[in-house]
Amino acid sequence: MTEEDYPKTFEEFIDRFQSEDDCIDYIKRLRWPNGFVCPRCQCAKAWKTSRYLMHCARCGHQTSITAGTLFQKTRKPLRIWFHVMWWMMSQKTGASAKNLKDAMGFGSYKTAWAWLHKFRRAMIRPGRDRLNGVVEIDETYIGGEEEGSKGRQLIKKALVVIAVDVEERKLGRVRFRCIPDASAESLVPFVQDYVELESTTITDGWKGYAPLEKCGYRHEIRKIAGSGKKASELLPHVHIVVSLLKRWLMGTHQGAVSSVHLPYYLDEFAFRFNRRLSRYRGKLFYRLMQQAVITEATPLEKLFVNKRPRQQNT
Repeated sequence: MTEEDYPKTFEEFIDRFQSEDDCIDYIKRLRWPNGFVCPRCQCAKAWKTSRYLMHCARCGHQTSITAGTLFQKTRKPLRIWFHVMWWMMSQKTGASAKNLKDAMGFGSYKTAWAWLHKFRRAMIRPGRDRLNGVVEIDETYIGGEEEGSKGRQLIKKALVVIAVDVEERKLGRVRFRCIPDASAESLVPFVQDYVELESTTITDGWKGYAPLEKCGYRHEIRKIAGSGKKASELLPHVHIVVSLLKRWLMGTHQGAVSSVHLPYYLDEFAFRFNRRLSRYRGKLFYRLMQQAVITEATPLEKLFVNKRPRQQNT
């Protein structure tokens, strides 16, 4: 498989994945782009069995092609998984479980909800590049209005910190994290994890960002108080992202996203946003497939911990 080898249109997709063998071969080539190597004896010669195992020609060890992937032990045909992935990635504004259930004929809302969450857990690549250059950072609450809330208190809503790099005054990549509070102990580690040292970080005057300069960042502070400007004017790029995020949650998911599962919806939004300029929707399918073959499926009991899906949830 050559680099960036993926179907660009739905017609190419259905022509390419007509059978289980087509899907297995694609997974195999993504898992071992340089060719299969036996994990036991390092032999590069093997063949695929009828049970979708790689049988080593030297030692006879058999390696499952789907073990350790999102498709491990699935009872559903891989063609269905591939079709759902393509459908999910082809929806420019994202997909809800209700829409998936209706479009694909799933037997239950719970199943559709679980599939989407399995995909969301595969969307963030471990060790991805940190933002660099000029980066705007701010926090926002996700949820309904809170009466009597002052400053950056966290009462019922989820507090989310956002970073966006600015490329020639245009929106670049985004990063999100749910945080328990807006203290330096919560904000600074987020910046350290997602922003390269010596980058220019732009924040408001909140004290939680005060240690950034000592941590190796150029820190530009834009104080709202006394400026005569709104936060959205002083930090325009990050506020555009916040607006788009909230519109997406309210539109595609009708605002019915629990705080327990919010981090995974943020992962999906970041995945989509950071690839918004891709020419083909197939590129998103390809990127998700790359992650799916190195991400184990999340067991249902972990998906539903503390919060079982309800029909109005997405």
